[in-house]
Amino acid sequence: MRRIIHPRIVLATAILAIAIACPAARAAATIEIGSAAPDFSLPGVDGKTCTLESFKDADVLVVIFTCNHCPTAQAYEDRIKRLAADYKDKKVAVVAISPNDPLAVRLDELSYSDLSDSLEDMKLRAKDKAFNFPYLYDGADQKVSRAYGPAATPHVFVFDKTRKLRYAGRIDNSEKDAAKVTSSETRDAIEALLAGKPVQVETTRAPGCSTKWSDKRESAKKWLEAAEKEEVGLSLIDEAGARAMAKNDSKKLRLFFLWDTGGGLCVDGLAEVVTMNLMYRHRGLEPITISADSPAEKEKVLEALKKKHASAANYLFDAADKGKLLDAVGAKPADVLPQAILVAPGGEVLYRKSGPCDPLEIRKAIVGYLGRTYK
Repeated sequence: MRRIIHPRIVLATAILAIAIACPAARAAATIEIGSAAPDFSLPGVDGKTCTLESFKDADVLVVIFTCNHCPTAQAYEDRIKRLAADYKDKKVAVVAISPNDPLAVRLDELSYSDLSDSLEDMKLRAKDKAFNFPYLYDGADQKVSRAYGPAATPHVFVFDKTRKLRYAGRIDNSEKDAAKVTSSETRDAIEALLAGKPVQVETTRAPGCSTKWSDKRESAKKWLEAAEKEEVGLSLIDEAGARAMAKNDSKKLRLFFLWDTGGGLCVDGLAEVVTMNLMYRHRGLEPITISADSPAEKEKVLEALKKKHASAANYLFDAADKGKLLDAVGAKPADVLPQAILVAPGGEVLYRKSGPCDPLEIRKAIVGYLGRTYK
């Protein structure tokens, strides 16, 4: 089992079980201009169910298929908020739908995000970003998404008063930098419809991550199985070595996790570090675990690491003195195990916490440094 945030995503046996129980949803064709808006009834992050009828009073309906994890989707979050705010009093409704099946997303595909595409994580994103529009979840069966056919996230569908599709495609022409936008097709379509005029540009290509249809669950399962077969090693490290490593003279972002086999909190934290390794390692994160167990317990420590498939750099402190290990990494006198420390190249400590691991806090610090969007 791998965990990312509530509810905890099961990426091994659960994927296979659900894949058998639920028919695979394959890529769907995007609806044509002039088509009627497909109906929907979906749960929102506010705990309420939202339907097409919920927006009956709007002269223009803007349906945006987006998600939590995609770098492009995150790059457009503030622009979607501005869109909703700018047209709030002009009888234009903006609603976002997440089409992705969370079980079809590999952990390494979450490398630009601190959250997955589950409904519970959508609630966290909406709160963090103060979304001013409904954010709906269609990852359970993807019936609505298959009816609309979003190719990527974000993908915009603009409907007129009669709920006929008049525009489908991108928000604007500058995915990476809002300051460089020279063509805003979504706004142009809204303005044309409000003025009773034809939409000049009816379709554009939607940039971003491909929709994660549920037929990708099997590939996610195989990816995880391969990751769990990676070699797990354990080396001894002394006080001087730990001090030198904590200075981080490397070019990578280092996540240190100090632990021992004697506590459940430590083992739980180790599992989270393993997940973060799979999420962020190809973006330059270097997780390093250091066990404070006695050197005589090397086999026990190695066995614990293997059970968690901890294929990152693993060390065992070569002295039976946890205090010296904590001192070596700059911990305070009152600090205890477990301890998580995020150190930037050059030695700046970006995050440090002693005690129970808060994986969301750590992931936020990681993507805060590495970046959430494409540069």
